[in-house]
Amino acid sequence: MRYGRFSGLLAGTALLASCGGGGGGSGAATGAAPTPTPTPTTAAAGCSLRDRQNWAFAQLNEWYLFPDTLPASLDPAPYSSVDAYIDALTATARAQRKDRYFTYLTSIAEENAYYNSGTTSGGFGVRLGYDTTNRRVGIIEAFEGAPALAAGLDRGTEIVAIGTSADNLRTTSDIIAASGTQGVVDALGPDTAGTTRVLRVNDAAGTRTVTLTKADYTLTPVSSRYGAKIITDNGQRVGYVNLRTFINTADPGLRSAFQQFRDAGITNVIVDLRYNGGGLISIAELFTNLLGGGRSTSDVQSYTTFRPSKSSNNEVAYFAQQPQTITPTKIAFIGTGGTASASEYVINAMIPYLHANVALVGSNTYGKPVGQIALDRSQCDDRLRVIAFALQNAAKQGDYYDGLATKVEASCQAVDDSTYPLGDPREASTRAALDFIEGRGCTRIGATASLERTATPFAQSRELLSPARPTTAQRETPGLF
Repeated sequence: MRYGRFSGLLAGTALLASCGGGGGGSGAATGAAPTPTPTPTTAAAGCSLRDRQNWAFAQLNEWYLFPDTLPASLDPAPYSSVDAYIDALTATARAQRKDRYFTYLTSIAEENAYYNSGTTSGGFGVRLGYDTTNRRVGIIEAFEGAPALAAGLDRGTEIVAIGTSADNLRTTSDIIAASGTQGVVDALGPDTAGTTRVLRVNDAAGTRTVTLTKADYTLTPVSSRYGAKIITDNGQRVGYVNLRTFINTADPGLRSAFQQFRDAGITNVIVDLRYNGGGLISIAELFTNLLGGGRSTSDVQSYTTFRPSKSSNNEVAYFAQQPQTITPTKIAFIGTGGTASASEYVINAMIPYLHANVALVGSNTYGKPVGQIALDRSQCDDRLRVIAFALQNAAKQGDYYDGLATKVEASCQAVDDSTYPLGDPREASTRAALDFIEGRGCTRIGATASLERTATPFAQSRELLSPARPTTAQRETPGLF
Protein backbone atom coordinates (compact mmCIF):
# COMPACT_ATOMS: atom_id res chain seq x y z
CA MET A 1 0.00 0.00 0.00
CA ARG A 2 1.22 3.45 -0.75
CA TYR A 3 0.11 6.99 -0.09
CA GLY A 4 -3.28 8.05 1.10
CA ARG A 5 -3.31 6.09 4.35
CA PHE A 6 -1.14 5.51 7.42
CA SER A 7 -0.28 9.19 7.22
CA GLY A 8 2.05 8.97 10.19
CA LEU A 9 4.39 6.33 8.79
CA LEU A 10 7.97 7.28 7.94
CA ALA A 11 8.91 5.41 4.80
CA GLY A 12 5.97 6.74 2.85
CA THR A 13 4.61 3.54 1.34
CA ALA A 14 2.55 0.61 2.47
CA LEU A 15 2.37 -2.22 0.05
CA LEU A 16 0.09 -5.00 -1.01
CA ALA A 17 2.65 -7.06 -2.88
CA SER A 18 2.67 -10.68 -3.83
CA CYS A 19 5.46 -13.17 -3.96
CA GLY A 20 9.01 -11.97 -4.10
CA GLY A 21 10.76 -15.05 -5.32
CA GLY A 22 11.37 -18.66 -4.66
CA GLY A 23 8.03 -19.90 -5.89
CA GLY A 24 6.16 -18.27 -8.72
CA GLY A 25 3.49 -15.86 -7.71
CA SER A 26 3.26 -12.19 -8.19
CA GLY A 27 3.62 -8.87 -6.43
CA ALA A 28 1.32 -6.10 -5.26
CA ALA A 29 1.11 -2.84 -3.29
CA THR A 30 -1.58 -0.57 -1.93
CA GLY A 31 -1.85 2.67 0.20
CA ALA A 32 0.66 4.52 2.43
CA ALA A 33 2.81 3.16 5.21
CA PRO A 34 2.96 4.20 8.84
CA THR A 35 6.11 6.13 9.56
CA PRO A 36 7.98 3.85 11.90
CA THR A 37 10.55 5.17 14.29
CA PRO A 38 13.80 3.49 13.21
CA THR A 39 14.95 1.01 15.78
CA PRO A 40 18.56 1.66 16.81
CA THR A 41 20.95 -1.21 16.29
CA THR A 42 24.16 -2.00 18.11
CA ALA A 43 26.06 -2.05 14.83
CA ALA A 44 27.94 1.02 13.70
CA ALA A 45 26.17 3.12 11.10
CA GLY A 46 27.12 2.12 7.59
CA CYS A 47 26.36 -0.22 4.77
CA SER A 48 28.49 -3.25 5.42
CA LEU A 49 26.75 -6.59 5.03
CA ARG A 50 26.63 -7.06 8.80
CA ASP A 51 25.25 -3.52 9.32
CA ARG A 52 22.46 -4.15 6.86
CA GLN A 53 21.65 -7.59 8.26
CA ASN A 54 21.50 -6.25 11.81
CA TRP A 55 19.23 -3.44 10.67
CA ALA A 56 16.89 -5.88 8.91
CA PHE A 57 16.73 -8.07 12.01
CA ALA A 58 15.82 -5.07 14.19
CA GLN A 59 13.08 -3.88 11.84
CA LEU A 60 11.51 -7.32 11.64
CA ASN A 61 11.50 -7.63 15.40
CA GLU A 62 9.72 -4.31 15.68
CA TRP A 63 7.18 -4.56 12.83
CA TYR A 64 6.69 -8.12 11.58
CA LEU A 65 3.05 -9.20 11.65
CA PHE A 66 3.97 -12.68 12.90
CA PRO A 67 6.52 -12.00 15.67
CA ASP A 68 6.01 -15.41 17.25
CA THR A 69 7.48 -17.03 14.13
CA LEU A 70 10.78 -15.10 14.30
CA PRO A 71 13.84 -16.67 15.91
CA ALA A 72 14.90 -15.00 19.15
CA SER A 73 18.34 -14.61 17.60
CA LEU A 74 20.03 -15.75 14.41
CA ASP A 75 23.71 -15.34 13.63
CA PRO A 76 23.95 -13.52 10.27
CA ALA A 77 27.51 -14.68 9.63
CA PRO A 78 26.65 -17.80 7.57
CA TYR A 79 24.48 -15.76 5.18
CA SER A 80 26.15 -14.15 2.19
CA SER A 81 23.45 -11.55 1.53
CA VAL A 82 20.73 -9.61 3.31
CA ASP A 83 18.14 -11.46 1.22
CA ALA A 84 19.38 -14.86 2.37
CA TYR A 85 19.30 -13.69 5.99
CA ILE A 86 15.72 -12.40 5.63
CA ASP A 87 14.72 -15.72 4.07
CA ALA A 88 16.09 -17.52 7.13
CA LEU A 89 14.41 -15.15 9.58
CA THR A 90 11.01 -15.60 7.95
CA ALA A 91 11.33 -19.33 7.21
CA THR A 92 8.72 -20.39 9.78
CA ALA A 93 6.06 -17.98 8.54
CA ARG A 94 6.80 -19.07 4.98
CA ALA A 95 6.42 -22.71 5.92
CA GLN A 96 3.00 -21.78 7.35
CA ARG A 97 2.11 -20.00 4.05
CA LYS A 98 1.66 -16.69 5.86
CA ASP A 99 4.62 -15.00 4.19
CA ARG A 100 5.44 -16.48 0.78
CA TYR A 101 8.45 -14.23 0.10
CA PHE A 102 6.39 -11.10 0.81
CA THR A 103 9.14 -9.75 3.10
CA TYR A 104 12.19 -8.73 1.12
CA LEU A 105 14.86 -6.10 0.48
CA THR A 106 14.66 -3.84 -2.55
CA SER A 107 16.09 -0.59 -3.91
CA ILE A 108 14.46 2.68 -2.87
CA ALA A 109 15.28 4.30 -6.22
CA GLU A 110 14.10 1.34 -8.30
CA GLU A 111 10.85 0.99 -6.40
CA ASN A 112 10.02 4.70 -6.48
CA ALA A 113 10.65 4.81 -10.23
CA TYR A 114 8.24 1.92 -10.82
CA TYR A 115 5.41 2.93 -8.50
CA ASN A 116 5.49 6.60 -9.43
CA SER A 117 5.76 6.32 -13.20
CA GLY A 118 5.91 2.67 -14.32
CA THR A 119 9.58 2.96 -15.27
CA THR A 120 10.88 -0.48 -16.22
CA SER A 121 14.58 -1.05 -16.76
CA GLY A 122 16.10 -3.28 -19.40
CA GLY A 123 13.32 -5.42 -20.79
CA PHE A 124 11.74 -6.74 -23.96
CA GLY A 125 8.34 -5.56 -22.73
CA VAL A 126 6.56 -8.92 -22.54
CA ARG A 127 4.84 -11.09 -20.00
CA LEU A 128 5.89 -14.71 -20.34
CA GLY A 129 4.13 -17.92 -19.40
CA TYR A 130 5.53 -21.43 -19.52
CA ASP A 131 4.00 -24.83 -20.10
CA THR A 132 4.94 -27.15 -17.27
CA THR A 133 3.89 -30.24 -19.20
CA ASN A 134 5.50 -29.72 -22.60
CA ARG A 135 8.37 -27.38 -21.62
CA ARG A 136 7.26 -24.48 -23.79
CA VAL A 137 7.46 -20.71 -23.26
CA GLY A 138 5.36 -18.01 -24.83
CA ILE A 139 4.18 -14.42 -24.72
CA ILE A 140 0.85 -13.93 -22.99
CA GLU A 141 0.98 -10.13 -23.09
CA ALA A 142 3.10 -7.51 -24.87
CA PHE A 143 3.36 -3.91 -23.72
CA GLU A 144 3.01 -0.78 -25.78
CA GLY A 145 6.15 1.27 -26.35
CA ALA A 146 8.50 -1.68 -25.74
CA PRO A 147 10.77 -3.67 -28.09
CA ALA A 148 8.77 -6.90 -28.51
CA LEU A 149 5.50 -5.34 -29.67
CA ALA A 150 7.43 -3.02 -31.97
CA ALA A 151 8.93 -6.15 -33.56
CA GLY A 152 5.48 -7.67 -34.10
CA LEU A 153 5.51 -10.07 -31.15
CA ASP A 154 2.27 -10.18 -29.18
CA ARG A 155 0.01 -12.43 -27.12
CA GLY A 156 0.07 -15.97 -28.48
CA THR A 157 3.65 -15.94 -29.77
CA GLU A 158 5.65 -19.00 -28.76
CA ILE A 159 9.37 -18.60 -28.07
CA VAL A 160 10.86 -21.75 -29.57
CA ALA A 161 14.58 -21.03 -29.07
CA ILE A 162 16.90 -18.44 -27.50
CA GLY A 163 20.47 -17.48 -28.27
CA THR A 164 22.93 -14.62 -28.39
CA SER A 165 23.23 -15.17 -32.14
CA ALA A 166 21.56 -17.20 -34.86
CA ASP A 167 24.44 -19.67 -34.60
CA ASN A 168 23.91 -20.69 -30.97
CA LEU A 169 20.13 -20.89 -30.68
CA ARG A 170 19.00 -23.40 -28.06
CA THR A 171 15.45 -24.66 -27.80
CA THR A 172 13.46 -23.65 -24.75
CA SER A 173 12.54 -27.29 -24.29
CA ASP A 174 16.21 -28.24 -23.98
CA ILE A 175 16.88 -25.30 -21.66
CA ILE A 176 14.04 -26.25 -19.31
CA ALA A 177 15.03 -29.93 -19.38
CA ALA A 178 18.59 -29.04 -18.39
CA SER A 179 18.13 -26.09 -16.02
CA GLY A 180 14.44 -25.65 -15.25
CA THR A 181 12.63 -22.39 -15.86
CA GLN A 182 15.45 -20.41 -14.26
CA GLY A 183 17.49 -21.57 -17.25
CA VAL A 184 15.11 -19.67 -19.52
CA VAL A 185 15.42 -16.59 -17.31
CA ASP A 186 19.21 -16.82 -17.56
CA ALA A 187 19.10 -17.38 -21.33
CA LEU A 188 17.09 -14.19 -21.79
CA GLY A 189 19.99 -12.24 -20.31
CA PRO A 190 20.36 -9.52 -17.66
CA ASP A 191 17.78 -6.78 -17.14
CA THR A 192 19.95 -4.08 -18.66
CA ALA A 193 19.20 -1.87 -21.64
CA GLY A 194 21.23 -2.91 -24.66
CA THR A 195 21.15 -6.65 -23.94
CA THR A 196 20.42 -8.37 -27.26
CA ARG A 197 18.98 -11.84 -27.81
CA VAL A 198 18.03 -13.77 -30.92
CA LEU A 199 14.69 -15.58 -30.62
CA ARG A 200 13.11 -18.17 -32.86
CA VAL A 201 9.37 -17.57 -32.54
CA ASN A 202 6.20 -19.11 -33.86
CA ASP A 203 2.80 -17.44 -34.17
CA ALA A 204 0.04 -16.89 -36.72
CA ALA A 205 2.61 -15.37 -39.06
CA GLY A 206 4.67 -18.57 -39.01
CA THR A 207 8.09 -19.48 -37.65
CA ARG A 208 10.88 -16.90 -37.92
CA THR A 209 13.97 -15.53 -36.20
CA VAL A 210 13.81 -12.14 -34.49
CA THR A 211 16.58 -10.10 -32.88
CA LEU A 212 15.43 -8.10 -29.84
CA THR A 213 17.36 -5.58 -27.78
CA LYS A 214 16.26 -4.82 -24.22
CA ALA A 215 15.38 -1.21 -23.47
CA ASP A 216 14.06 0.97 -20.68
CA TYR A 217 10.37 1.76 -21.16
CA THR A 218 7.32 2.98 -19.27
CA LEU A 219 4.64 0.43 -18.44
CA THR A 220 1.11 1.65 -19.14
CA PRO A 221 -1.25 0.30 -16.43
CA VAL A 222 -4.37 0.48 -18.63
CA SER A 223 -3.55 -0.64 -22.16
CA SER A 224 -4.28 1.80 -24.97
CA ARG A 225 -5.29 -1.21 -27.10
CA TYR A 226 -7.66 -3.20 -24.89
CA GLY A 227 -7.51 -1.70 -21.40
CA ALA A 228 -11.03 -0.27 -21.40
CA LYS A 229 -13.94 -0.75 -23.75
CA ILE A 230 -17.63 -1.50 -23.97
CA ILE A 231 -18.54 -4.95 -25.29
CA THR A 232 -21.93 -5.50 -26.92
CA ASP A 233 -22.95 -9.13 -26.53
CA ASN A 234 -26.37 -10.68 -27.11
CA GLY A 235 -27.92 -7.25 -26.98
CA GLN A 236 -26.27 -6.31 -23.68
CA ARG A 237 -23.57 -3.69 -23.17
CA VAL A 238 -20.87 -4.68 -20.69
CA GLY A 239 -17.94 -2.58 -19.53
CA TYR A 240 -14.51 -4.24 -19.72
CA VAL A 241 -11.47 -2.88 -17.90
CA ASN A 242 -8.07 -4.55 -17.66
CA LEU A 243 -5.59 -3.27 -15.07
CA ARG A 244 -2.03 -4.54 -15.38
CA THR A 245 -0.61 -3.11 -12.17
CA PHE A 246 -1.59 -0.83 -9.27
CA ILE A 247 0.79 2.12 -9.67
CA ASN A 248 0.20 5.87 -9.44
CA THR A 249 -0.17 6.35 -13.18
CA ALA A 250 -3.17 3.98 -13.17
CA ASP A 251 -5.30 6.76 -11.67
CA PRO A 252 -6.14 8.67 -14.90
CA GLY A 253 -6.60 5.47 -16.93
CA LEU A 254 -9.06 4.03 -14.44
CA ARG A 255 -10.98 7.28 -14.11
CA SER A 256 -11.21 7.57 -17.89
CA ALA A 257 -12.48 3.99 -18.20
CA PHE A 258 -15.18 4.47 -15.60
CA GLN A 259 -16.21 7.85 -17.01
CA GLN A 260 -16.77 6.03 -20.31
CA PHE A 261 -18.89 3.43 -18.49
CA ARG A 262 -20.80 6.06 -16.54
CA ASP A 263 -21.57 8.11 -19.65
CA ALA A 264 -22.86 4.98 -21.39
CA GLY A 265 -25.01 3.91 -18.42
CA ILE A 266 -23.05 0.70 -17.91
CA THR A 267 -24.14 -1.38 -14.91
CA ASN A 268 -22.43 -4.71 -15.67
CA VAL A 269 -18.64 -4.85 -15.62
CA ILE A 270 -15.83 -7.30 -16.36
CA VAL A 271 -12.71 -6.44 -14.34
CA ASP A 272 -9.73 -8.30 -15.77
CA LEU A 273 -6.99 -8.78 -13.17
CA ARG A 274 -5.74 -12.14 -14.43
CA TYR A 275 -2.02 -11.29 -14.25
CA ASN A 276 -2.12 -8.41 -11.81
CA GLY A 277 0.20 -9.08 -8.87
CA GLY A 278 -0.84 -5.97 -6.97
CA GLY A 279 0.55 -2.58 -6.11
CA LEU A 280 -0.49 0.54 -4.26
CA ILE A 281 -3.31 0.62 -1.74
CA SER A 282 -4.26 4.09 -2.84
CA ILE A 283 -5.01 2.74 -6.32
CA ALA A 284 -6.79 -0.34 -4.94
CA GLU A 285 -9.01 1.95 -2.87
CA LEU A 286 -9.67 4.17 -5.89
CA PHE A 287 -10.59 1.16 -8.03
CA THR A 288 -12.96 -0.10 -5.33
CA ASN A 289 -14.52 3.36 -4.99
CA LEU A 290 -15.10 3.51 -8.75
CA LEU A 291 -17.07 0.26 -8.41
CA GLY A 292 -18.80 1.46 -5.26
CA GLY A 293 -21.89 3.26 -6.46
CA GLY A 294 -24.65 3.06 -3.87
CA ARG A 295 -22.18 2.85 -0.99
CA SER A 296 -22.27 5.52 1.69
CA THR A 297 -19.34 7.09 3.52
CA SER A 298 -20.22 4.87 6.50
CA ASP A 299 -19.83 1.66 4.48
CA VAL A 300 -16.56 -0.11 5.30
CA GLN A 301 -14.22 -0.95 2.45
CA SER A 302 -11.51 -2.60 4.55
CA TYR A 303 -10.07 -3.10 8.00
CA THR A 304 -6.28 -2.85 8.40
CA THR A 305 -4.82 -4.50 11.51
CA PHE A 306 -1.22 -4.45 12.76
CA ARG A 307 0.34 -6.64 15.45
CA PRO A 308 -0.82 -5.76 19.00
CA SER A 309 2.26 -3.66 19.79
CA LYS A 310 1.52 -1.51 16.72
CA SER A 311 -2.25 -1.36 17.05
CA SER A 312 -2.20 2.43 17.10
CA ASN A 313 -1.73 2.18 13.33
CA ASN A 314 -4.94 0.15 12.81
CA GLU A 315 -7.33 1.81 10.39
CA VAL A 316 -10.74 1.46 8.81
CA ALA A 317 -11.18 2.57 5.19
CA TYR A 318 -14.63 3.69 4.07
CA PHE A 319 -16.10 4.05 0.61
CA ALA A 320 -15.75 7.46 -1.01
CA GLN A 321 -17.76 8.28 -4.11
CA GLN A 322 -15.76 9.57 -7.09
CA PRO A 323 -17.04 11.67 -9.99
CA GLN A 324 -16.59 8.60 -12.22
CA THR A 325 -18.16 6.04 -9.86
CA ILE A 326 -20.67 3.61 -11.36
CA THR A 327 -23.30 1.45 -9.64
CA PRO A 328 -22.76 -2.13 -10.85
CA THR A 329 -25.48 -4.74 -10.94
CA LYS A 330 -22.98 -7.53 -11.59
CA ILE A 331 -19.17 -7.69 -11.60
CA ALA A 332 -17.14 -10.52 -13.11
CA PHE A 333 -13.54 -10.46 -11.89
CA ILE A 334 -11.20 -12.45 -14.14
CA GLY A 335 -8.41 -13.96 -12.06
CA THR A 336 -5.64 -16.58 -12.13
CA GLY A 337 -2.85 -17.71 -9.84
CA GLY A 338 -1.10 -14.48 -10.86
CA THR A 339 -3.90 -12.37 -9.34
CA ALA A 340 -2.65 -11.23 -5.95
CA SER A 341 -2.65 -8.70 -3.17
CA ALA A 342 -4.15 -5.39 -4.29
CA SER A 343 -6.16 -7.27 -6.93
CA GLU A 344 -7.55 -9.58 -4.26
CA TYR A 345 -8.27 -6.56 -2.06
CA VAL A 346 -10.64 -5.10 -4.68
CA ILE A 347 -12.45 -8.41 -5.19
CA ASN A 348 -12.75 -9.12 -1.47
CA ALA A 349 -14.03 -5.62 -0.71
CA MET A 350 -17.03 -6.06 -3.02
CA ILE A 351 -18.16 -9.48 -1.75
CA PRO A 352 -20.16 -8.29 1.32
CA TYR A 353 -22.15 -5.82 -0.77
CA LEU A 354 -22.91 -7.61 -4.05
CA HIS A 355 -22.70 -11.21 -2.75
CA ALA A 356 -23.48 -13.66 -5.59
CA ASN A 357 -23.56 -10.81 -8.09
CA VAL A 358 -19.77 -10.75 -7.80
CA ALA A 359 -18.03 -13.68 -9.46
CA LEU A 360 -14.45 -14.84 -9.75
CA VAL A 361 -13.95 -16.10 -13.31
CA GLY A 362 -10.96 -18.12 -14.51
CA SER A 363 -9.09 -19.90 -11.73
CA ASN A 364 -8.18 -19.44 -8.08
CA THR A 365 -6.20 -16.35 -7.06
CA TYR A 366 -2.80 -16.31 -5.38
CA GLY A 367 -3.83 -15.75 -1.74
CA LYS A 368 -2.30 -12.70 -0.04
CA PRO A 369 -4.49 -11.00 2.57
CA VAL A 370 -1.57 -9.10 4.13
CA GLY A 371 0.45 -6.03 3.22
CA GLN A 372 3.89 -4.52 3.62
CA ILE A 373 5.23 -1.29 4.96
CA ALA A 374 8.43 0.28 3.67
CA LEU A 375 11.35 0.76 6.03
CA ASP A 376 14.20 2.73 4.48
CA ARG A 377 17.93 2.90 5.08
CA SER A 378 18.57 5.63 2.58
CA GLN A 379 22.37 5.73 2.82
CA CYS A 380 22.42 2.15 1.46
CA ASP A 381 19.49 2.55 -0.99
CA ASP A 382 17.84 -0.23 1.04
CA ARG A 383 14.09 -0.50 1.37
CA LEU A 384 12.90 -3.36 3.54
CA ARG A 385 9.40 -4.47 2.70
CA VAL A 386 7.97 -6.04 5.85
CA ILE A 387 4.66 -7.86 6.17
CA ALA A 388 3.16 -5.71 8.91
CA PHE A 389 -0.63 -5.73 8.61
CA ALA A 390 -3.60 -7.92 7.75
CA LEU A 391 -6.60 -6.90 5.65
CA GLN A 392 -10.27 -7.78 5.99
CA ASN A 393 -13.42 -6.70 4.17
CA ALA A 394 -16.56 -5.26 5.78
CA ALA A 395 -17.64 -8.76 6.86
CA LYS A 396 -14.25 -9.26 8.56
CA GLN A 397 -13.27 -11.84 5.93
CA GLY A 398 -9.53 -11.92 5.36
CA ASP A 399 -8.25 -15.46 5.71
CA TYR A 400 -7.78 -16.15 2.00
CA TYR A 401 -4.19 -17.41 2.14
CA ASP A 402 -5.29 -20.17 -0.25
CA GLY A 403 -6.95 -17.75 -2.67
CA LEU A 404 -10.46 -16.36 -3.05
CA ALA A 405 -12.09 -19.28 -4.85
CA THR A 406 -13.71 -20.58 -1.66
CA LYS A 407 -14.57 -17.08 -0.38
CA VAL A 408 -16.58 -15.70 -3.29
CA GLU A 409 -20.24 -16.69 -3.44
CA ALA A 410 -20.09 -17.20 -7.21
CA SER A 411 -17.31 -18.41 -9.47
CA CYS A 412 -16.90 -19.73 -13.00
CA GLN A 413 -13.97 -21.88 -14.09
CA ALA A 414 -12.42 -20.85 -17.40
CA VAL A 415 -9.11 -21.11 -19.24
CA ASP A 416 -6.77 -18.26 -20.13
CA ASP A 417 -6.97 -18.54 -23.90
CA SER A 418 -3.95 -16.96 -25.59
CA THR A 419 -5.33 -17.64 -29.06
CA TYR A 420 -7.38 -14.44 -28.73
CA PRO A 421 -6.56 -10.91 -27.51
CA LEU A 422 -7.40 -9.92 -23.96
CA GLY A 423 -10.96 -8.62 -23.76
CA ASP A 424 -12.05 -10.36 -26.96
CA PRO A 425 -15.51 -11.96 -26.43
CA ARG A 426 -14.14 -15.13 -28.07
CA GLU A 427 -11.37 -15.48 -25.45
CA ALA A 428 -12.44 -18.17 -22.98
CA SER A 429 -12.26 -16.22 -19.72
CA THR A 430 -13.90 -13.13 -21.23
CA ARG A 431 -16.59 -15.39 -22.69
CA ALA A 432 -17.23 -17.00 -19.29
CA ALA A 433 -17.43 -13.56 -17.68
CA LEU A 434 -20.02 -12.46 -20.24
CA ASP A 435 -21.98 -15.67 -19.67
CA PHE A 436 -22.04 -15.04 -15.91
CA ILE A 437 -23.29 -11.50 -16.41
CA GLU A 438 -25.93 -12.73 -18.84
CA GLY A 439 -27.15 -15.38 -16.39
CA ARG A 440 -25.78 -18.57 -17.93
CA GLY A 441 -24.56 -21.47 -15.84
CA CYS A 442 -20.92 -22.46 -15.32
CA THR A 443 -18.66 -24.81 -13.39
CA ARG A 444 -17.45 -23.45 -10.06
CA ILE A 445 -13.70 -22.96 -9.57
CA GLY A 446 -12.04 -25.56 -7.39
CA ALA A 447 -9.90 -24.36 -4.50
CA THR A 448 -6.78 -25.79 -6.11
CA ALA A 449 -7.48 -24.67 -9.67
CA SER A 450 -4.29 -22.71 -10.20
CA LEU A 451 -3.04 -23.84 -13.62
CA GLU A 452 -4.53 -22.48 -16.81
CA ARG A 453 -5.36 -25.03 -19.50
CA THR A 454 -5.80 -23.78 -23.03
CA ALA A 455 -5.51 -24.77 -26.65
CA THR A 456 -2.53 -22.46 -27.04
CA PRO A 457 0.41 -24.77 -27.87
CA PHE A 458 2.85 -23.27 -25.39
CA ALA A 459 0.42 -23.27 -22.47
CA GLN A 460 -1.28 -26.56 -21.79
CA SER A 461 -0.47 -26.08 -18.09
CA ARG A 462 0.54 -22.46 -17.75
CA GLU A 463 2.34 -20.63 -15.02
CA LEU A 464 3.90 -17.19 -15.14
CA LEU A 465 7.65 -17.21 -15.62
CA SER A 466 9.50 -15.62 -12.71
CA PRO A 467 13.15 -15.31 -11.74
CA ALA A 468 14.29 -16.53 -8.34
CA ARG A 469 14.85 -12.90 -7.26
CA PRO A 470 12.43 -10.70 -9.20
CA THR A 471 12.80 -6.95 -9.56
CA THR A 472 10.16 -4.60 -8.18
CA ALA A 473 8.47 -4.49 -11.57
CA GLN A 474 8.49 -8.28 -11.82
CA ARG A 475 6.92 -8.64 -8.39
CA GLU A 476 4.02 -6.40 -9.29
CA THR A 477 3.76 -7.43 -12.97
CA PRO A 478 4.42 -11.17 -12.76
CA GLY A 479 5.92 -12.74 -15.86
CA LEU A 480 7.53 -9.45 -16.91
CA PHE A 481 10.70 -9.59 -19.02
